[in-house]
Amino acid sequence: MQDLKITLIQSDLHWEDIEANLSMFEEKIWQINGSTDVIVLPEMFTTGFSMNASRLAEHMNMKTFKWMKQMADQTGALILGSFICTVHGRFYNRLLWMEPGGVFKTYDKRHLFRMDNEHKTFTPGESLLIGTWKGWRICPLICYDLRFPVWSRNKWDHNTHKLAYDLAIYVANWPMTRIDAWNTLLKARAIENISYVVGVNRVGQDENGVEYNGNSAIISPKGDSIVTIDGSESIRTLELNANALHAFRDRFPAYMDADDFTIEFEEYEEESDD
Repeated sequence: MQDLKITLIQSDLHWEDIEANLSMFEEKIWQINGSTDVIVLPEMFTTGFSMNASRLAEHMNMKTFKWMKQMADQTGALILGSFICTVHGRFYNRLLWMEPGGVFKTYDKRHLFRMDNEHKTFTPGESLLIGTWKGWRICPLICYDLRFPVWSRNKWDHNTHKLAYDLAIYVANWPMTRIDAWNTLLKARAIENISYVVGVNRVGQDENGVEYNGNSAIISPKGDSIVTIDGSESIRTLELNANALHAFRDRFPAYMDADDFTIEFEEYEEESDD
């Protein structure tokens, strides 16, 4: 497990314009100075936080999927970002984990933001994704998931003698009106899970008049802010120190005293208009 270079792309978004956003992010990716291991894009980076899923949703292996595969191949980096996906007539706020060579994984947003009726448009995910890249175990999550610590709990495996993940990454469209909660919760998730936490948010104003001021950040396992990006568009690459992570976990193994639990799911049922 070597140090990990991670690039945060904090950007405004073109409202409901997939082509414009893909072109814009391609330009931003080519502005990254030097090599990087992971590139993180915001939530719904191709459309903005839109509920117009019936018009904007893409099937897997279509435009956004192929674009992310091309970017991963050309940069040699893992690329993460969510988009509006449709599968068997249902819509998902789906994060795509795309590696060079076309290996991919998906994570469907578990906690849907009911204050904007996301739960009436999208289907919630039912499984957590923890992938491995460059020796790091990474858990990607989406925006509102940040408020629910049980879902992202970093559990100790007594068989492997390892925590489930080393890095949690949140992609988001988190509004300026609640940015203090974003800043606080990113630190809380790092502290309680003794892991690095990365949050990538957007900036600008969407067509619903919602304003976003970024505050994308990297938080250390101790809860310290390694970097926080202000409300402007920005591309930042930093290196996460693997030795610092292991050393802190050895000195402060609070995870050994955590309460054990399991999560049970209820079967999803389609909502009726009746």
